[in-house]
Amino acid sequence: MIRSMNGNLTAVLSSSIVATLNPSLLAAVTVMMLLPQRKRLMLGYLIGAYTTSIVAGLVIVFALHHSGAVTTSKRLISPGEDVAIGALALAIVVVLVSGADAPLRRWRERHHRARARHGADEPSWQQRMLSRGSIGLAFLVGALVSFPGISYLNALDHVARLNPSTLVIVVLVLGFCFMQQILLEVPLVAAVVAPDQTEQAVIRAKSWFGRHGRAIAQVALAGVGTLLVVHGLMAFH
Repeated sequence: MIRSMNGNLTAVLSSSIVATLNPSLLAAVTVMMLLPQRKRLMLGYLIGAYTTSIVAGLVIVFALHHSGAVTTSKRLISPGEDVAIGALALAIVVVLVSGADAPLRRWRERHHRARARHGADEPSWQQRMLSRGSIGLAFLVGALVSFPGISYLNALDHVARLNPSTLVIVVLVLGFCFMQQILLEVPLVAAVVAPDQTEQAVIRAKSWFGRHGRAIAQVALAGVGTLLVVHGLMAFH
């Protein structure tokens, strides 16, 4: 019982750490940092992200919790799916480490260069919307991109299996959502305290992620993949 509880808590924590590694969020923060109303835009985006992620997370966990999913065979993610997703993550790690994806990377680089030559290498739709400087659009973008992904769904599944009290459910969901947006929360606080230094720090952080993103992805995928496979196999016993 205690081992299962510790395992579920470890899975929630691991998923929340993976959720913080979000290059697209860092790119959005970089765009907002360069605009006049950056603090208001970042706050609008953050509120939108919180609204979607917290509401969706609580709805999913309480639906599982009150349906008796934690005491029956019903689960948001089955043991077989845990193993399958974990095995897929580990397979991607093998591909990245071995360099087997080199042809795909070369093709992407040629594709980006070709688009840049023709003036077609445009920013993402999130960056285009944020560049308009509208707080309402920032809220909308934050809300639209913050629906639960794989790591969040995995965390919610393990929260439900803990069979916790209502207060603990709320605390765990809020904690995950806070961790998920940490690349925005830290710059927002820093922008209030030291705005000039923060702008340069965010730009440097984006550059650092660009250089080390591959290694970060390998470590994160290896950790999550191993955890999912182990939990999935243990659930079969």
